[in-house]
Amino acid sequence: MSRRSRLDCAVVGGGVVGSACALALARAGLQVTLVEAAQPQAWSSQHRDLRVYAFAPDNAALLDALDVWESVRNARAQPYRRMRVWDAAGGGELSFDADALGRRELGWIVEHGLLADRLWHALARAGVDLRCPARVEDCQQDDDGVRLTLDDGGHIDARLAVAADGGDSSLRRLLGIEVAARDYEQQGVVCYVASERPHEATAWQRFLPGGPLALLPFADGDCSIVWSLPEAEATRVLSMDDAAFSRELDVASDLRLGRLQPTSRRAAFPLRRQLAKDYVRGRVLLLGDAAHVVHPLAGQGVNLGLRDVNALAASIHAAQARRADFAAPQRLARWARQRRSENAMATYAFEGIHRLYTHPGMAATLLRGHLLGAANRLPPVAAMLWRRASGTRSGEVG
Repeated sequence: MSRRSRLDCAVVGGGVVGSACALALARAGLQVTLVEAAQPQAWSSQHRDLRVYAFAPDNAALLDALDVWESVRNARAQPYRRMRVWDAAGGGELSFDADALGRRELGWIVEHGLLADRLWHALARAGVDLRCPARVEDCQQDDDGVRLTLDDGGHIDARLAVAADGGDSSLRRLLGIEVAARDYEQQGVVCYVASERPHEATAWQRFLPGGPLALLPFADGDCSIVWSLPEAEATRVLSMDDAAFSRELDVASDLRLGRLQPTSRRAAFPLRRQLAKDYVRGRVLLLGDAAHVVHPLAGQGVNLGLRDVNALAASIHAAQARRADFAAPQRLARWARQRRSENAMATYAFEGIHRLYTHPGMAATLLRGHLLGAANRLPPVAAMLWRRASGTRSGEVG
């Protein structure tokens, strides 16, 4: 590999996390190329993306620093100020309130397509070189850098490469990095619904024997639902007509928002847990879904991925301040240890919650509702849980 022609970083994968990574590194003054198989579809306010995120305040701050968040927020982002969590088996309720936590809002409900569109269009302005459509077919490394071979026969030589190409990452497979995985044998059913009562800028989540149902407030007054169900049940509810599906939703939601009526098509995606055994191999880093896939019950998937990006950008800034090598092996290893530890803790915590709230045993049934109520009666515990989910630190306010 020629050192003279080597750029600083090649990012593989142009989704939300990959685009944010390329943008953050370019804003840090690095020469960056982004490799993506297909350009994201243009976002339109006339269409609602079924895939939405409960976007956390720390990641809104990251996108704000990248001059993207204002465009997202002005287009269509629904702030939510409260969260209510309860169990179908009874017991107490866990609630979060922005006022009690000293914030203007707890977070925002944002469409995947909107985030991807705004980040993608910011790349060229930041000087990121785009290789699209293109796929990586081979990866070779030496002590100083990485050579990626693309399906068009071209090569990219870089001091550092980032795999941000999703849960089925081809670059991760080329590196031979194994994953610890579990198929939950569930599907997440998603659609939009109109509610008889206003959503009150509140995210609602009810734990049911088959899995949680989330009602997320959306900008046009409807709610986006994410309903985790065993595969056979998901197939059944997807095949229902709207009237039958509405009746099922009314029962599942405990009528917290009154009657619910579908206002979009329904879709489903498989639920799984996946954690890469290594986040760094030589001069290649894994982040986002390429490194970790989690259960959607806490809406933390994209938030964890963007925290990977934020930590990498902070590591690079620290190296630049010390005039040190931003891609030094010990620095990459430190980043990988920190992120894998935090992501593993979150991954298995979500899995533990999932197991507790879907366990059919009597003891688990009696325990889980009371746990929610106990947490709610201890404000410091509730505040700690929220800080973990939102990425904020003790004493930080909105």
